[in-house]
Amino acid sequence: MKRTLALVALAAPLLIAAAPPRSPDGHPDLTGVWTNASVTHLTRPAGMDRLVVSPAEAAVIAKGNPLVRRIAADAKPSKLDENVLDDGDTGAGYNLFWIEPGQTLGRVNGQYRTSWIVDPADGQLPLSAEGRKRIAASAAAHRTALAEGPEALMPWDRCLISSRGSGGPGMLNNIYNSNYQIVQTPGAVAIVVEMIHDVRNIPVFPTKAAALAGHGPAVLHPWLGDSVGWWEGPTLVVETRNVNPEQGRTGPLYLSPDAKVIERFTRVSAEQITYAFAVDDPAYYSRPWRAEMSLNARKDMIYEYACHEGNYGLAGVLAGARKEQTAAITAR
Repeated sequence: MKRTLALVALAAPLLIAAAPPRSPDGHPDLTGVWTNASVTHLTRPAGMDRLVVSPAEAAVIAKGNPLVRRIAADAKPSKLDENVLDDGDTGAGYNLFWIEPGQTLGRVNGQYRTSWIVDPADGQLPLSAEGRKRIAASAAAHRTALAEGPEALMPWDRCLISSRGSGGPGMLNNIYNSNYQIVQTPGAVAIVVEMIHDVRNIPVFPTKAAALAGHGPAVLHPWLGDSVGWWEGPTLVVETRNVNPEQGRTGPLYLSPDAKVIERFTRVSAEQITYAFAVDDPAYYSRPWRAEMSLNARKDMIYEYACHEGNYGLAGVLAGARKEQTAAITAR
């Protein structure tokens, strides 16, 4: 009995140390640097009919990921007699040295997940007819745009917001820079997004009613939307409305002007935040849908993303488009 009590006494400090930290005002402390880097994505891959897979299956899926395989191949020593400097891939923004998508499937509540979407059960977006039209129109514009001017480019090409939806609402993992820094005070939470330069400044109100009344005028449509927050027990709840129309129609998380996104941040341990979001948008989706992922603690710092470094890159994109147009006119 004495030995059992001694073991319990030794274990107790370990359990206390592992508990999620709290801020001075008593709420769970979300402060820190976090990442959602993973080879799991919003929707489930074709042919996969399960949300949760075993650790062994997760390792096989991650190893077979095309981008992970390309990165591994690119990391091997180069043979200069194989013309590695003459690949002719002018469409590549940069080589794979800079790509960092993660090496594993995402783990949520200890489970390896094949998609972030948990509802619907098939892991796919429940698109309405209008939603399918929106995605097709966006894809067509991206393929055919000849950069008539800066406004013809995607918002991330213009360094306005993060690419691939990593800025949120619905903060999706990217192919690199899937990192966030959260700074928390009693009255606000700021989320610094490493990709490009976004900062989400979210006022936190004492009650849900006060938060919903704290939304800005509906006529305003800021990048990343109009967000307000409140606490529900250990969870920070954030509601976002009025996402900028250009952001909403270019995806990858398509949102109409009437869309509403509810995000939930729950710090479940010293090393992890469970991050979930629900989308209610009758225009683009046939029903509300939900997703969840984990934000994992990092010891690294967030670095400045000097997008286009003074917009020289954007000038080059536009100059290249003019050259293509001139060549086409000359050929005709």
